[in-house]
Amino acid sequence: MSETNKHNAFRTVVRRELDRMVSRRLYFGVCIVLPLFCIFFMSTIFGDGQMENIPVGIVDQDQTSLSREVSRTVAAVPTFKVTRHYTDQEAARRATQAKEIYGYLVIPANFEADAIAGRQATLAYYYHYALLSVGGEVNGAFATVLGQLSMDPVVMQATALGIGEEQITSFLLPVTASNHPLFNPDLDYSVFLSNPFFFVFFQIIVLLTTLYAVGSEIKFGTGREWLSAAGGNIVTAVAGKLLPYTIIFSLMSVLANYVMFGLLHIPFACGFWPLNLTAILFVMSTQALALFIFSLFPVLGIVISIVSMIGSLGATLAGVTFPVESMYAPVYYSSFLFPVRHFTEICQNLLYGDYGFAYTWVNYSALLAFLLPALLLLPRLKKAIENEAKWSHLLS
Repeated sequence: MSETNKHNAFRTVVRRELDRMVSRRLYFGVCIVLPLFCIFFMSTIFGDGQMENIPVGIVDQDQTSLSREVSRTVAAVPTFKVTRHYTDQEAARRATQAKEIYGYLVIPANFEADAIAGRQATLAYYYHYALLSVGGEVNGAFATVLGQLSMDPVVMQATALGIGEEQITSFLLPVTASNHPLFNPDLDYSVFLSNPFFFVFFQIIVLLTTLYAVGSEIKFGTGREWLSAAGGNIVTAVAGKLLPYTIIFSLMSVLANYVMFGLLHIPFACGFWPLNLTAILFVMSTQALALFIFSLFPVLGIVISIVSMIGSLGATLAGVTFPVESMYAPVYYSSFLFPVRHFTEICQNLLYGDYGFAYTWVNYSALLAFLLPALLLLPRLKKAIENEAKWSHLLS
């Protein structure tokens, strides 16, 4: 086929795919509506970036002025919203198990008397740790507020003995901790979760859309027409079909970066160009992965289930909420089979320090490497298209 005929065939395939896209509202939904919804959802889900008003309870078995002061101090913590006061621990424990509250403080009987007499007065708190993020916030808030309360009786006694405030501080806190959270000083959840979580959801959309765009040709018996429009060249057929989706999904990625780093002012250490080019490469590698999987077994109904599972695993193995290096060795090494894993590694490098290409060239190479298996299996895909009657029978 001459170069002119190849170009004409490519344009024919692109026009054919655009006609298919505008003929069904499904394509508008998955290519435009769902990505825009994901951008809006991930841009607003974390609110001010901090967990606030987490429901907790208080079990006050002392019912004294000191216990009521402790209750008011806990209620004043922005992280907490004291929704109920319980008379016994069993009721509070059942409420925590039912997730009516996510933790509770126990003020024991004789708490005020023990505190005034200088005896050991213990405040115990319990929290729901099945949800790690919420449990961590509740634990941290309780530890902070109770750490301050534990020093109050000592301060009062020392003050009564005439000891100065500076001296009290020196023996109560001989070592002063100074915390400086790197890259996220406000401990804002949106800084380190909004961008990667969007692309975790986005990869599932890209995978499923690519599968359906290619697989529907076999499912509805139009594969030979598609291949004929490409002049029998499977590379031209695949490139022309996927190009409109690549452009749309790349624009959605650029829009997501602009919304999160431009409008929401999430801090980042690099410019927009590295982020956008990386996102476009991620879209292409994800499409290649979907094409590779479908070429292995071109039965749309089954392969969609496989890709859905792969997309879900990618959310875990991206290393956003738990370091992949700390997982079991087989899980760690299998994480490199997911484009979103390499994309996350690159983005963390770009956002937190822009340390240079030397730290990310392996990940960039891996994203490019996803294109190779898809290209190698194109002859198998062509054979499946030519035998679409057999595959259509399997689908029915």
